[in-house]
Amino acid sequence: MSNTLSDNQKTSVNYSPGQDDDEIDLGELIGTLIDSKWLIIAITVVVFFLGTAKALIDQPIYKADALLQVQENSPSLGDLEPISALMGEKVEVMTEIELVKSRMILGATVKNLNLEIIVKSKHFPVIGGAVARRFEQQNESAAVSSPLFGQSQYAWGGEDIRVDTFTVPSNWLGEKFILIAGKDGHFQLTFEDNVILEGEVGKLASKHVDGIQQEVALFVSLLKSRPGTQFVLMRQSEGSAIAELLEVMTVAEKGKKTGILELTLESSSPSAATKTLNEVANIYVRQNVEQKSAEAQKTLDFLEKQLPMLKEQLDAATTALNDYRTRHGSIDLDLETQGVLKGVVDIQTQITLMQQKRDELRQKFTESHPSVLSIDQQIQRLQVQMNTNDKKIESLPETQQVILRLARDVKVNTELYTALLNNTQTLRVSKAGTVGNVRIIDYAVMPDKPIKPKKALIVAVSLVLGLILGIAFAFIKKSLHRGVFDPDLIEKQLNIPVYATIPHSAQQQKINIKLKKNQQKSNEISILALENFDDLAIESLRSLRTTLHFAFLEARNNIIMITGPSPGVGKSFVSINLATVLADAGKKILLIDGDLRKGFINKNLGVSRERGLSELISNTMVLEDVIHKIPHANFDFIATGAIPPNPSELLLHERFSSFLSSVSQHYDHVIIDSPPILAVTDAAIIGRMASATLMVIRAGQHPLRELEQSTKRLHQAGVNIKGIVFNDVPESSSNYGYGRYVYQYSYQKST
Repeated sequence: MSNTLSDNQKTSVNYSPGQDDDEIDLGELIGTLIDSKWLIIAITVVVFFLGTAKALIDQPIYKADALLQVQENSPSLGDLEPISALMGEKVEVMTEIELVKSRMILGATVKNLNLEIIVKSKHFPVIGGAVARRFEQQNESAAVSSPLFGQSQYAWGGEDIRVDTFTVPSNWLGEKFILIAGKDGHFQLTFEDNVILEGEVGKLASKHVDGIQQEVALFVSLLKSRPGTQFVLMRQSEGSAIAELLEVMTVAEKGKKTGILELTLESSSPSAATKTLNEVANIYVRQNVEQKSAEAQKTLDFLEKQLPMLKEQLDAATTALNDYRTRHGSIDLDLETQGVLKGVVDIQTQITLMQQKRDELRQKFTESHPSVLSIDQQIQRLQVQMNTNDKKIESLPETQQVILRLARDVKVNTELYTALLNNTQTLRVSKAGTVGNVRIIDYAVMPDKPIKPKKALIVAVSLVLGLILGIAFAFIKKSLHRGVFDPDLIEKQLNIPVYATIPHSAQQQKINIKLKKNQQKSNEISILALENFDDLAIESLRSLRTTLHFAFLEARNNIIMITGPSPGVGKSFVSINLATVLADAGKKILLIDGDLRKGFINKNLGVSRERGLSELISNTMVLEDVIHKIPHANFDFIATGAIPPNPSELLLHERFSSFLSSVSQHYDHVIIDSPPILAVTDAAIIGRMASATLMVIRAGQHPLRELEQSTKRLHQAGVNIKGIVFNDVPESSSNYGYGRYVYQYSYQKST
């Protein structure tokens, strides 16, 4: 009979069947977002606030840039042609890029600008830097900001310091020192709270530290601050300074095969970025000029060494020729011999020049270098031609052979000497006008706007990120909460009908808070059904009342036990208000607080706990002494009485079953509020004596496994579970269908 009624109830209810687990319920997802709107808004606001704070607090970073041009060939000086082959080969752009980033260039920059010395104001944590920058932007005068929060040791804006010299022992490189400004330009330098030295602005201060051979020297050329303001001072190694400079500087070719190098440098100080980048560019151009000048000087030195030897050879050849003519008289050469002489002289001159060129190249390259090998091949070809001419000379008369050889030596040495002398003069002029093959196109100019942080982007990203995190947290929170929210799932998995779903009541929540704080007056009754007759939760209990009416048509008795899986599910709330709505329908009701351990229904009804069920079962009191009349609610009530040492054994006593059999004959319904089934066994004992057991569960509080275990224990004890009361359903968007279901169900049944 009861199962048939349950099926009829379910057919009259307006709800949709549950979806498969693998399907995505878009409505539930949207409902989850709406339910968690305050969590999402809170996380979004927090992340947005942090992002905005970061955009305002972060140190601005400025970017300076400069342009250099790398030319393929050195510019000529008029019509002069230096020995270009001896001046090097074509310069690759990548080679120049690596040269700009070399320690030779950056090391000179670090030394010239004292970049090994790091000095900065000590600001208040987190917000100090932003406050100081804002003060400096709003005050163009030379004033120094007053300290905030009484923290005079920090710099709050307007401070300035310049350190030209700072030397420390090698083991103190990279260590942080604190410079404390004093009065009238005086200062103290401390390390690990120990005063290292004292000095004055504009004067070199030095001191030998105990146990260390090297001295600490400091020269401060500018110090503008309040007395007591602290500055962080550090001396780093040259390698560390170069590494830091490399991290913030980039060198790249602008375009493809343009020969234009773009140098960029990022710094928190626009003036420092500009100054550093221009210094790098100047040093790079200067070393390029010096390199070209050094190459010309090296070639010039080589030629100047060769000139005296050629002069001696020329003089010796001229003397030998004159002496021979003197001994044998003047001998004229015919036209054929003169042609041979001219060819021999030309070839010998080329061979000698090639050998000199080879000697020059060997100072730069090895024997296997392509340039050296090319010169060797040219010399070999010229030597073959020379051998051919030598054979022609051997066919001449002996006198003409001697004259030809002597004349050849004179002409060869004369031409070589003249050529080297001309080249020497040309190189001297070229060296004096050396300009290098690189030039500065654009010097770096001071940037007026920072490139970082991008405040608008950071704020926008923080807003979007906050929204994403809020949504993610909402779904994570829901996924971690394994409680059951769907009454359909309970019916399918447990095969037990849900008799009623009771929505959350704000009024009942106020009553619970009032009871917890002991703010209720003596003899004051706190029952939701009396305080708010039209509450939706009471409407649901009226629906439960109707359902129980049909369920008890063939029941063996009129006893109802109300239990739950665990404490805090609202079973006492259901017991009290169900008794009230049953009494309101004209039924004679007895409500018993069967929780002999922690029962507190007496607080809601404004009666004392003493003189209750435990005394009645113990036979120390009679029924008339323990029954409390609740006049406003029109039902009788028996409290728990004194807490017994053995509640379960007391409930197993035959006097308890006899008592229930007796009182059930005088009342239409006996409602017993029992302890949770998973906590103690009392509910299993009481449930065997009841015709109907209602298990109250709280929406979203119980995993399905807990509910299965609860029903299993009751069934094993022989307890007849009539149905489940789904309590405290939240009025949420994701559970909107359940809330609508509750209202329609209770409205249809109660009318």
